[in-house]
Amino acid sequence: MRVVVKLGTSVVADDAGEVRAEVLAALCDDVAARHAAGDEMVIVTSGAIARGMRLLDLPIRPRAMDELQAASAVGQGKLYRVYDELLRDRGVTTAQVLLTFFDLSARTHYLNARQTLRRLLDWRVLPVINENDTTTTDEISFGDNDFLAAQVAVLTGADLLLLLTDTEGLYTADPRRDPQAQPVAEVTDFGALEALRIGHAGSPLSSGGMRSKVVAAEMATAAGIEAVIASGLRPGVVTAAAAGEAVGTRCRSQTTRYSSFKLWLKYAKPAQGRVQIDDGAVRALREGGTSLLPVGVVAVDGEFDAGDAVEIARDGEVVGKGISNYSAAELRSVKGLKSDQVRARLPRATEEAVHRDYFVLA
Repeated sequence: MRVVVKLGTSVVADDAGEVRAEVLAALCDDVAARHAAGDEMVIVTSGAIARGMRLLDLPIRPRAMDELQAASAVGQGKLYRVYDELLRDRGVTTAQVLLTFFDLSARTHYLNARQTLRRLLDWRVLPVINENDTTTTDEISFGDNDFLAAQVAVLTGADLLLLLTDTEGLYTADPRRDPQAQPVAEVTDFGALEALRIGHAGSPLSSGGMRSKVVAAEMATAAGIEAVIASGLRPGVVTAAAAGEAVGTRCRSQTTRYSSFKLWLKYAKPAQGRVQIDDGAVRALREGGTSLLPVGVVAVDGEFDAGDAVEIARDGEVVGKGISNYSAAELRSVKGLKSDQVRARLPRATEEAVHRDYFVLA
């Protein structure tokens, strides 16, 4: 069994930024036991910024990007050393892996990251992964690493994504604010969660929240990977979740699954522009599963090159995302034209503005 365990900042450190030594030791006991039993384990950790803040005696989480990056630079190595020492004492060899959004948004980088992680697992090395906060920007961050963990689960072909936080799982509302909040034991339909008051707020030291965990779980389950949102403060949570026991909120894998390419396109590849389409094209994409032709394009927003990802929209509603076969200028010149007219204007152009194999519904 291959398990990706994501530890949120609230699990790794307390509100003062001190590492929760006993909690991490217990979790490493659990992870090392699964590793010794033959499972392939991956840790995705938050907490580098929180650790740096504590070492620098910063009273509150910085907001300026350079301050966040500097705090991460101070805390990153120290945090990894905690994991390395704990797991080494338990007979597990680890490797530090730092990733950025760019590493996953560029397809070749994405494939290289996948090969490296799978090689480490083949060697029975446990990757300890964090976002490389020292080089990221506010436009390209993962949100307390929930999204990063989901991407890693897809990259490695995991069987389970375990998202550990400081609450027992998903609730109908924030249990810290609403005493009537009820736990959600299982999720089979993510659309039904829209009715719940799932917030974005995380701990004072983190950047995530339950909403980002739900999105991460949705992404993993779309790849056929079960996800569990549970408390990292609960003893034996890793073993219990891996055994299928009733801990936290278990999100079942979805029946409609996407290929790893389409998951990468949907969640990791940033859109460089937007293509507005007509009602006929919307129906063709949603119901017919066909490609988008220039005749269905009514407007082109932004500047992009052939090969860039673009949002496909109608009246402000995003229908999906795809890889454009045309640059923005080329597509503007042929929008609304039939295929023979397109060939007359751009003889070397492909027939499809966005091919169905390179398109994913929103």
